[in-house]
Amino acid sequence: MRTARLGRITDGGVIAILRGVDADDAVAVADAVVDGGVTALEVTADTPNAMSSIEAISDRVDDALVGAGTVLDSETARAAQLAGAEFLVTPTVNLEIIRTANRYGTPIAVGAYTPTEALEAYQAGADAVKVFPAKTGGPDHVAAIGGPLPQIPLIPTGGVGGENAGAYVRAGAVAVGVGGSIVDHEAIDDGAYDRIEANARAVVEAVSAARD
Repeated sequence: MRTARLGRITDGGVIAILRGVDADDAVAVADAVVDGGVTALEVTADTPNAMSSIEAISDRVDDALVGAGTVLDSETARAAQLAGAEFLVTPTVNLEIIRTANRYGTPIAVGAYTPTEALEAYQAGADAVKVFPAKTGGPDHVAAIGGPLPQIPLIPTGGVGGENAGAYVRAGAVAVGVGGSIVDHEAIDDGAYDRIEANARAVVEAVSAARD
């Protein structure tokens, strides 16, 4: 199951990040993102009522995985798992969180920026490394990490959108994490979920084109 979930993330190639989305809007946003072709959704743990949003999306959205991001400790990791999170994402290397994910069979992408951090996370049991913040080094930085460490699946996150997602994939990323470029809070306020769907589709199409 753990391998299958990771495979769904890498096959789809895009994780849409829902940060600061009200629980009342979470399912509608998730539906719009999925309609745009995204198959993995991450609700950040620093969002108010994040566990409620994870549970609601998990119960009502069938065509995508829902996970928890910005997980900073093992207690939050376990709460997210119990709420229905099907994968976990961290911004930093935290061995306790990796152990919690492994203990309960939940795939985890661990935040790292250097080759040393990436290898430490992978050897500790991370399924993938979230290269974060990606915008600091760009696609060249992702390629530089992947060169000596081709065995580690890399998921750049932070400053990734439709305009550069393809460049990250060509640099070796197995998927990209995308927040504001998809989940536009102004669109949510306006009830313009079609804009969110269009944002999602643009990133999915950029990733697909880069893989061809």
